[in-house]
Amino acid sequence: MSGAIVSDRVVAGIGLGVLAYSLFGTHDAANKWLAASLPVWQVLFFRSSTIVLGALVFGRGALLARVVQTPLKWQLLSRGALTLVAWLLYYSASRDLPLAQLMTLYFSSPIIVAALAVPVLGERVSAVRWLALGVGFSGVLLASDPLGVQASLATAMVLGAAVLWAVAIVLMRVIARRESSLVQMFYQNMLFVVVTGSVSLFLWTPPTPFEFGLLVLIGVFGGAGQFILFEGIRLAPASVMSTVEYTGLLWAFLLGYLVWGDVPSVATWAGAGLIFGSGIFLLAMERRRARV
Repeated sequence: MSGAIVSDRVVAGIGLGVLAYSLFGTHDAANKWLAASLPVWQVLFFRSSTIVLGALVFGRGALLARVVQTPLKWQLLSRGALTLVAWLLYYSASRDLPLAQLMTLYFSSPIIVAALAVPVLGERVSAVRWLALGVGFSGVLLASDPLGVQASLATAMVLGAAVLWAVAIVLMRVIARRESSLVQMFYQNMLFVVVTGSVSLFLWTPPTPFEFGLLVLIGVFGGAGQFILFEGIRLAPASVMSTVEYTGLLWAFLLGYLVWGDVPSVATWAGAGLIFGSGIFLLAMERRRARV
């Protein structure tokens, strides 16, 4: 496969990643809203049940046959377990941290992904990609007032979630070489349904009609975001997709303003500019490689 075709695939992967993280932005805002009144386990149960049903609608019998036949069952289940723990930590911490600071701590994960991509995936992380990653993270720090984040159990939980998510992203890339996105989605979310459903039996809180609507929205946006992200990771290296993840912070700021009235500061705008600039720079360099 020529270098131009590879770079075209990377550009397409970047586009899918930006779309996926825009969906996750709305998804995360709804999660934060619901976590204040409903158990985290219950939110995850609704979300995962919706995604499993969606995967079955689209995959049907062929999906179920592959779920049984795949030789990667343990890898798929392991990735699902890592993601489950990461989400539980993240959702629990969202009760006590502002959305922007929550995202800042969580966005240490792209750095970890890029570091793991070299020994685990055999990727060559170019100087351009490291530069884009560094500029993007600088924007995160500037925009989110890291000095306002104090050491607490909530901050420790978010950092733990970031590490687990980074490992899960790398494992996702490994599995994507041999399995479809729907198979990955089914295994991950079916594990979520079993575990969170069992716990929710003891913590069940009846949702209001408005909360039920948000739960359905989380499932739809979460499922669409997952599928698009999985497809993007099939096209672009993990080190590239880790930089794209920073675009999710822009949605966090926008939704924080619209939903909770958090007015962005000058530093927030400056940081957002760095994040946007790092993404445009990465996209431009990858497109340049595609033309060479």
